[in-house]
Amino acid sequence: MDYRELNREAWNEEVSRGNAWTVPSSDAEIELARSGVLNVKLTPCKNVPAAWLRELSAGGRRVLGLASGGGQQCPLFAAAGNAVTLLDNSDAQLSQDRAAAERHGLSIALEQGDMANLERFADGSFDVVFNPPSICFTEDAEAVWRECARVLRPGGILMTGFQNPVLYIFDEEAAVKGKLKVKYTIPFSDVKSLSKAELKKRIEAKDTLEFSHSLDTLLGGITRSGFAIEGLYTDFSADETETSYVNDCFIAVRAVLKH
Repeated sequence: MDYRELNREAWNEEVSRGNAWTVPSSDAEIELARSGVLNVKLTPCKNVPAAWLRELSAGGRRVLGLASGGGQQCPLFAAAGNAVTLLDNSDAQLSQDRAAAERHGLSIALEQGDMANLERFADGSFDVVFNPPSICFTEDAEAVWRECARVLRPGGILMTGFQNPVLYIFDEEAAVKGKLKVKYTIPFSDVKSLSKAELKKRIEAKDTLEFSHSLDTLLGGITRSGFAIEGLYTDFSADETETSYVNDCFIAVRAVLKH
């Protein structure tokens, strides 16, 4: 079973379902970006602080939107005057960015591929890597951080957002019904933690296959890859029952490459 291919198909389906992460930025947001005002998210509800975006707002940066298809962040970065490359696993998500770029006369280099394999990019190719919550769709998070470090120049910036791993201890079907039931251990994996019947049902429904990772892998892995974390904030998720019990549902990080 190739979970990457299954997730590609699942995210293509999410585009047709109108998932919030697949809806392109508005015309008004594009115009604001042209003036250097960026309204982008690394987590579901809070905008990224303006101080985190100072390099991108100024323009002239080489930016990699990593697993950030959907026409949301990359068109804004391009409108602000940056040289933008987008890599995403989903062809439908890439199409959202292509349509946004054509609509607004923007230039975005579109690449389809796995976020943990950036071998097509040379060392030091980018000034900024922007990665909204997608690390849960890869089995090897530390490979992603290492690749981010390789393709960034010294002093380059990584901005990423991800789910608090504790969310994965709950039974998803019960949570949808408004009940919290502890069912799984962390780190969680749809591939390994679900029964064969549950996994089959998830695949047939074209739902994504996810991996929770641990805070050691998520935060510790970033620092082990050569980054210094210089900013962190948390966010809630208005669509999840867990929000009532877990205030810090999502974590956003800004890190600078030390070497």
